[in-house]
Amino acid sequence: MEFLMILSITLLVSTFFTYLLFNNKPKNLPPGKMGWPYIGESLEFVNSGLKGEPEKFIFDRIAKFSSQVFKTSVLLQPTVVVCGPAANKFLFSNENKLVNVWFPDAVKKILPTTAQTSTYVEAKRLRMMLPNFLKPEALLTYISMMDSIAQKHFVSGWEGKKEVTVFPLTKRYTFLVACKVFLSIDDPEHVATFADPFDVLAAGLNTIPVDLPGTPFRRSIKAANELRKRLVHIIKQRKIELEENKASPTQDVLSHMLSVTDENGQPMTEIYIADKIIALLIAGHDTASAVLTCILKFLSQLPHIYSEVLKEQMEIAESKKPGELLNWDDLQKMKYTWNVANEAMRLAPPSRGTFREAITNFNFSGFSIPKGWKLLWSSHSTHWNSEYFPDPQKFDPTRFEGKGPAPYTFVPFGGGPRMCPGKEYARLEILVFLHHVIKRFSWEQLIHDEKIIVNPMSVPEKGFPARLIPHKA
Repeated sequence: MEFLMILSITLLVSTFFTYLLFNNKPKNLPPGKMGWPYIGESLEFVNSGLKGEPEKFIFDRIAKFSSQVFKTSVLLQPTVVVCGPAANKFLFSNENKLVNVWFPDAVKKILPTTAQTSTYVEAKRLRMMLPNFLKPEALLTYISMMDSIAQKHFVSGWEGKKEVTVFPLTKRYTFLVACKVFLSIDDPEHVATFADPFDVLAAGLNTIPVDLPGTPFRRSIKAANELRKRLVHIIKQRKIELEENKASPTQDVLSHMLSVTDENGQPMTEIYIADKIIALLIAGHDTASAVLTCILKFLSQLPHIYSEVLKEQMEIAESKKPGELLNWDDLQKMKYTWNVANEAMRLAPPSRGTFREAITNFNFSGFSIPKGWKLLWSSHSTHWNSEYFPDPQKFDPTRFEGKGPAPYTFVPFGGGPRMCPGKEYARLEILVFLHHVIKRFSWEQLIHDEKIIVNPMSVPEKGFPARLIPHKA
């Protein structure tokens, strides 16, 4: 009874402040509706993704309000959704000027160090931490490492199997790669002990932060605490190894973070480093694994596309000596394969868009955007738009030949200063995986009407169960 009273009072107070916020607003806001008190249109936003129709939330409102810019309320925030290449260019070009990246409250509570400094400082620190590991000479060394991991992965997880569920397997591969790059951990059994808590943690990042027993948010908090504790132990051990010259400051991201200082010349705390490693591990494997799963699903439905990819990959495989690993030149030959991957990301974008926060009042497209409001750019607003991609629901890799799509129309990795810094890293691990799976198998989908949903990334609803058909020797 006491809990119900507290919950009722909380909802009433939240509704009152939401009412004040939405009714003391400046004039000339974009058209749109704010939905229900407190929750706004969050349910419609989330459910459109879970139903496999993420574009519906966007296109229905564009049609209803006859505007590429509209207001709504999602994730408990007053939000302006901006659509089209001009909007993408505007947001990406005004990072740290008019807008900053914004994280939902759940992210800030699960990874609390994200809220301790401004997003500008966080972005600056990230760029300081990662360049040495994402520059071309470093990426060159990753190819052979990814190839070795992929070979072992397919022997243990795919070969000899008649049926598999693809998404858990792609996650296993990308997580193995991420643990090697960020932590120098390459023992599959050790990595496996991290994987399950990471999945639980990631599931709570895009939920409403209701900290009650049994909720995804509560489970995510618990998983984050467990992972943080284990990572702090690894960090302490690595500090000793660095002091004794048993580890190198350049061997991985963790050693680098322990060897540099922040913008004030101070070493970063163990908790801060642990949270950043958690965030990097999530970013370093979740997106690529979802993209790979969608690519395999599309290829199962398009035998003529698969045949062209197979031809390209077998030419590369047959050029290699026994035991010879893939190299940079091999990946540069995978042009058609990468066009296929891009077309898969166009139809099933890894992210439906990301949020920004207005850090000052400004105008866009003739409308007022108040300071503190959130802005959401939409990948589907261009990816699925016939103005930029004729016959947009057709899978056509030739869209990416020559100069490819017009600027700011194809945005699977975002753009501007906040463009995913791991874009090239993701390209390498996607191509290495596709080389190995395609030279070994064709496959058939077991659930013929399986939808691609957004939760929060684009992924087949059941993880894409498939029947493997090994190539004849």
